[in-house]
Amino acid sequence: MPPFRGVLAIADDLSGAAETAAGLMSRTTRSRVLLLGPAATGPEEISATDARAATVLDLDSRHCPAEDAADAVRGALRLAPTGDTLVLKKIDSLLRGNVAAEVAALAADGPGVVVAPALPVAGRVVRAGVVHLGGVPLHEGDAWRAEATAPPSSVAHALGGLPTALVPLATVRAARPTLLSALRAAVAAGRVAVCDTETDADLDAIVAASLADDLRLRLVGTGGLATALGRHLAAEGPATPGPRAEAAPSAESATADRPVLVVVGTAEPGAVEQVRRVVADGAVHVPLDLADLLSEPLAAALPPPTAPVTVVTIAAAETPAPSLPARRLVHGLARAVAAALAGHGGGADLVLTGGETARRVLDALAITRLDPVGQVHHDAVHLSTPDGRSVVTRPGSFGDPDSLRHIVRALRPHSTERKVTS
Repeated sequence: MPPFRGVLAIADDLSGAAETAAGLMSRTTRSRVLLLGPAATGPEEISATDARAATVLDLDSRHCPAEDAADAVRGALRLAPTGDTLVLKKIDSLLRGNVAAEVAALAADGPGVVVAPALPVAGRVVRAGVVHLGGVPLHEGDAWRAEATAPPSSVAHALGGLPTALVPLATVRAARPTLLSALRAAVAAGRVAVCDTETDADLDAIVAASLADDLRLRLVGTGGLATALGRHLAAEGPATPGPRAEAAPSAESATADRPVLVVVGTAEPGAVEQVRRVVADGAVHVPLDLADLLSEPLAAALPPPTAPVTVVTIAAAETPAPSLPARRLVHGLARAVAAALAGHGGGADLVLTGGETARRVLDALAITRLDPVGQVHHDAVHLSTPDGRSVVTRPGSFGDPDSLRHIVRALRPHSTERKVTS
């Protein structure tokens, strides 16, 4: 494969963008996350991507109208650096969001698209074109219980009216010429190739074939596919000379003089238990009242974080969850966090659960760029702001009961806990 100019990765929410950047970062590839929106970095910075660099754009489009999401993807593609750029579209492993509209925009004027939405590390695989979680088809489980619509019955269903060609697992695992032939046939027929995938090795095979000299397909998948692309780039290129530009500080130096503020924007039962365990370790817990978060002007009062660790949550609601204006609550939570940090001159390191919560908090703080440092555990990504503060993002529903405990102790190292690996 000839040398590439860079990688442009496009995500629809911040936790996905962070996961993608961490997967692409290696000894050969720099990566960074740019938050696009009203206060986002301008096109001039995106177009200045260096060789062997991966720029990950958070379009914040998960909850946009479909056409707005498609426009955002088209706009992102126009910002791609000139030259030979690899394109990756990060999608949700549960196929939530504007998958059909965004993939259609990606496919409209490119060399072809391959979709591989498996996430083996989380037990999410694709069999016969259907996403399975722990062996259960997505549309037969309850993973979409918080969504307003029913889950798609297959990846092709999630892609709407786009013509697709299923690449079965036997073809993915066959000799490389067989997989290449299937991908070429899909492209020639104007179809999106949808690949069955069960393991990281399957993802590696899909990436290698998709980037063959005569294909250079645009990749669509989860953080698992991003990590497979990172492995591929690390194996096929020389190490990037010198230290990474604006290298992020270590966890130890980043938190030496700053408190840790944990912001939990979900009421998922798993998150409740995670918070309980962090509080049991000595963190200060501040539950914010629903009515105060929804009020105009904002009535929610969050004191400046002076304790070593403070956990902020939304107080339990008596109203059934579907009746609550969830997005307004998250906006109120972000405003309360920004007001509290404005009263704390030294700032704070942040732990942000949920892509929507993370994005709204960083928007409120006018943070538009993040550089990956490493991962505490799968999907808990440690990043650094331009001024050296640490930010750890994680999807709201992910992690075992000790997830937040591990994240906090990674930012405040403890001899009995595992540290961030970079």
